[in-house]
Order: sequence, then structure tokens, then C-alpha cells
Amino acid sequence: MPFAFIDHTVRTAARMSRRAWLIALVLAIWGAGAARADALTVFAAASLRNALEEIAAEYAQETGAELRASYAATSALARQIQYGAPADIFISANADWMDHLEASGLIESDTRIDILGNRLVLISRDRDAERIEITPDTDIVEMLAGGRLAMALIDAVPAGIYGREALSALGLWEAAVPFVAQTDNVRAALALVALGEAPLGIVYASDAAAEPRVRVIGEFPGATHAPIVYSAAMTHRSNNAAGAEYLNFLRGPQAREVFTRWGFDVMAQ
Repeated sequence: MPFAFIDHTVRTAARMSRRAWLIALVLAIWGAGAARADALTVFAAASLRNALEEIAAEYAQETGAELRASYAATSALARQIQYGAPADIFISANADWMDHLEASGLIESDTRIDILGNRLVLISRDRDAERIEITPDTDIVEMLAGGRLAMALIDAVPAGIYGREALSALGLWEAAVPFVAQTDNVRAALALVALGEAPLGIVYASDAAAEPRVRVIGEFPGATHAPIVYSAAMTHRSNNAAGAEYLNFLRGPQAREVFTRWGFDVMAQ
């Protein structure tokens, strides 16, 4: 069960020393896929899970190739690549992290492609909540009614960074920050709202599309935050010939249809 082994390693990485984590990750990947040394290992932003798992199934059926995937916050995955994690492909939800790895010589620059865009939305579990226009006059605190605003880590995780940027641009951040509940990644913020632990959350439109227990009640104007761009590239350490083929597949019609259905904005190729 390669997905389970690798995902468990990612979830526990924050609680382990760097050295211990690297040993655990290498052993997990070796143990999960030793029988197929040529399997392609993909590190991808957590918000891509649903779409990429569907695409992976289609890719495997069409090519016979084996994929292993690890989903987490872009920042966590980028740091793992810095520390030597054996990823072949990195798919980032934030251009800055991809830029950082490229500047460090850790990705193959000529393979880097921008594949997707996304939108930032405000979600609620209340099925009767009215749709609103998010403006400087929006009273987030009143809407929370004493509850928490679920967001990914505001200083490290792309969705949290975009969310803080948008609230700041609207002049809403100072009032909202005492009520923010930060999570390790955007899918964890989504879960807080879906489970009723937080009345509101800030996530990507694609996350909201993946969770039937929440509804979008507002979309942040694009001008309030930096463009949300997902980039993909092969890592410098990868010698897997399937990497280029997989990147091409991500730009093909099958993948484009899946991405669109899961709420992403597919970028022109």
C-alpha cells in the first residue's frame, strides 16, 4: 500500500528530527515499492489530491506505469526535497516555493510548467448560509459568532498566505486574526469546517468542490491576493524517464477534463 506508507511518513514528519524523518521516508518508500524501482514518485500540494488520484488511475491504465504520491502542504514538501527526499516530480501550489527550489538547483528548470490556477473562497457548513460579496465592509467577526476561522498556516502554507493577503488587502485581517485556527494544510482547514469544528474557512475553490458537506458563500476578489498558480517540474535528482511523459500527460486532454471537473482553472498550453 504505497500511498498509505508515504502519507503516514509525511504526516509524522513535523514531529521527528530531520535525520530521523529522512531515514523513515527512505525506508517507507523502499518498503512500499521495492518491487518496482522505476515507479514514479510525485510530491504534490494537498489541494490536488482528488484530481491527481483520478489522473493517476487513468495514467496507469494507459501506460502501465506505477505512481507513488505524497500529498502535503507545498512548504512541507519543498523542505523535504531540500533535505533529500527522493521525489521525481514536484507540483507546487505556490510559485515562490518552486522558485526557491529552482534557485537552489533542486529542480530541472527546463521541465518546469505552469499547469493550473485556482480561486480563494470562503466556506461554511451551514447549507442555509447566504451567498455574499466579500468587500471591506464584510464583518467576518460577526459571521463567526464566536467561532473560529479555519485557515492553513498563514506564514508557510500557500492557501494560508493567500488568505491572509486577501484579508489584509480588504482591511479585515486585524479584526479576524484573533479568531483564526491554523492548520498544517488547506485540506485540514477544509475538514474543520466540514466537521463543524469551525463555522467558516478559507480554502481553494477546488477544495470546496471536493467536500459535499461545505458550501461556498463568497469568493475573494482576485486582485486581493497574488495569482494562485500551480507549477510542476522534475527534480534534479530524478533519473526516471517516465517523468517527462507524466508531465506531458498532465497537460493532455484527459487530465485537463479532470482538473476542470474538480474546480481548477486549467492554464492555456
